[in-house]
Amino acid sequence: MTGTIDYATAGPLTTVDPIHEPALANLPSEPVEICRLVHGLVIQPRDATGLGIAAERFGENQLRPVDGMIGALLALDPAPLTVPRGPNRRVIGTCRHFAVLSCALLRHRGIAARARCGFATYFQPEHGVDHWITEYRHDGRWVRIDSEILGLSVVATPENLAAGEFLTGGEAWAAFRTGQIDAARFGVPGTDNWGPAEIRGNAIRDLAALNRVEMLPWDEWGRMEASYQGRTGPDYDDLIDTVAATCATDDAGAVGNLYASADLAVPTTFLP
Repeated sequence: MTGTIDYATAGPLTTVDPIHEPALANLPSEPVEICRLVHGLVIQPRDATGLGIAAERFGENQLRPVDGMIGALLALDPAPLTVPRGPNRRVIGTCRHFAVLSCALLRHRGIAARARCGFATYFQPEHGVDHWITEYRHDGRWVRIDSEILGLSVVATPENLAAGEFLTGGEAWAAFRTGQIDAARFGVPGTDNWGPAEIRGNAIRDLAALNRVEMLPWDEWGRMEASYQGRTGPDYDDLIDTVAATCATDDAGAVGNLYASADLAVPTTFLP
């Protein structure tokens, strides 16, 4: 596989069914304003629990395709997505839902965008917290934006994250391999899932996202499960070195070719 990846068009998980396109009419043209809409369309499970939202709705957290998220939103409120929704009428999802829905709406507007999987350094001091954000292309560079925290005071400019505020899985892996970070401080809050395996997993999910296949944070394929169980060795670490280096190049041909190789491509059973 060679060539380019068209980030201004939808992938398998960011495609919008024509039946839902009227709900996307009149989207803003400015990327930050599009992402600001998403800030009010998704609610984290912990916040939904605090509101007493019905237990049967928490399955929304498992939705992979954006079109499924849009369908869930419209079932709760048939108004266009440009109309603000109260917290109990937002789709229940993780940071990945914020990032991928933002990415889909940007692409629907013809704006080159991609979701990135990695770690935020702004939620817990001196820790990298498992997280997803969105990037969009502007003036020849990729701007990193965190739709989940837009309007909040978590960082100074969530619409234009500063260097080091978010590390992709590959960036975190490269920093770990060169001794710049402590892998034990990178992982998933509230769990025992911290360390090199978490970074490896996010490096592979980020590679998939760069190929417009944006998986759930807990999806596993290839040798990911073995890695989480401590059953991989130096050869797998060497492969993750290659993943990290390739994703850092922003070379679409190389990113596509690597993704098509063994252990890295998402099985078709995960896709619509």
